[in-house]
Amino acid sequence: MAQEPALARRLTATDVVLVGLGSMIGAGVFAAFTPAAQAAGAGLLIGLLVAAAVAYANATSSAQLAAQYPTSGGTYVYGRAELGPWWGFLAGWGFVIGKTASCAAMALTFAAYAAPAGWEKPVAVTAVIALTAVNYRGITRTAQLTRVIVAVVLLALALAVVAALVGGDPQWGRVNPVAGGHGGALGVLQSAGLLFFAFAGYARIATLGEEVRDPGRVIPRAIPTALGIVVLIYALIAVTLLAVLGAEELAQTPQPLAAAVGPGSWAEPVVRIGAAVSSLGALLALIAGVGRTSLAMAREKDLPHWLAAVHPRFSVPHRAEITLAVLVIALVLTVDLRGAIGFSSFGVLLYYLIANLSALRQDRAHRRFPKWLQVVGAVGCAVLVMTLPPTAVLAGVAVFAVGGLYRLLRR
Repeated sequence: MAQEPALARRLTATDVVLVGLGSMIGAGVFAAFTPAAQAAGAGLLIGLLVAAAVAYANATSSAQLAAQYPTSGGTYVYGRAELGPWWGFLAGWGFVIGKTASCAAMALTFAAYAAPAGWEKPVAVTAVIALTAVNYRGITRTAQLTRVIVAVVLLALALAVVAALVGGDPQWGRVNPVAGGHGGALGVLQSAGLLFFAFAGYARIATLGEEVRDPGRVIPRAIPTALGIVVLIYALIAVTLLAVLGAEELAQTPQPLAAAVGPGSWAEPVVRIGAAVSSLGALLALIAGVGRTSLAMAREKDLPHWLAAVHPRFSVPHRAEITLAVLVIALVLTVDLRGAIGFSSFGVLLYYLIANLSALRQDRAHRRFPKWLQVVGAVGCAVLVMTLPPTAVLAGVAVFAVGGLYRLLRR
């Protein structure tokens, strides 16, 4: 890898935190609370705490590893270095395949909010092309657009919360996770899994490690900071939705924030704009993250080495990003992936499980957080995997079996 062209270190601490926020405050914040309420009722608040605890443990592992290995690729690189090539490959394969499908899902979600009827797929394709072009021009352009997107989404969420509380009929007795919960412990864990996936984008920070200034200092601070901000935002929205709608109504509406502000309200277009823009933010970060992980895998020939090229002027993995865009556009035009992507969820949990196991193997000189946090993260990932629907687990196993066969044939 030392002989491969390197990416330029251009991202500041603020850039990195904003990339993390843009990755986590995606379209999930506008939709994830409905299935969480279906699983646990008001107990989703406990699920949110569980998800936040598992996410924090995973985040400390990613931060600790990124400080030691400040290069592109995230857990693919960490797994190879600490556990062995096959572990790294499984993490990278799950991330690249699962998140490629997520890119298509985010593009279609954006189009569902922004496009007139019948124009969803052309608009989704246009979004993929436009954001790939932004990423192609360099990571600083990506960071600049992310600043704008995060500002718009946060403003839209703030206005939606104010409109719901002022214009609605909040009843604070509904915000009781014990009295208003249902589904038992399994329901709470299922809601935790759903909400975990809604803000699991902090790994995107680690995949950009090769482009961060002073990564050993910046990344271990940026990941927990971005995650903490997002957890507070999600908690505020969850309490607002439960107070205004109640758990039963929340479980029945596909667009909970729009329902909370009320149909025909001045804030309803604000919610739609926020959802559309947040989908763009998630898509932008996904393209950057998948491109960097593909670059790292191509450097080790776990993907075609042709993808390891770095643009001499813009210092981006341009071939990997263009190839990703072509694949995403093909998915957008042929498959509707806005629903739950089971193997993507499975892949994310395996990705973080390997990150935690890798962090457990680090020596004392590189340890920044206690080992029990990595144990909590690994156990949490394993428990959340068991709450996934059987079809999701089977799809995930099939995807990884295909990946294993692909690597055997390449080797």
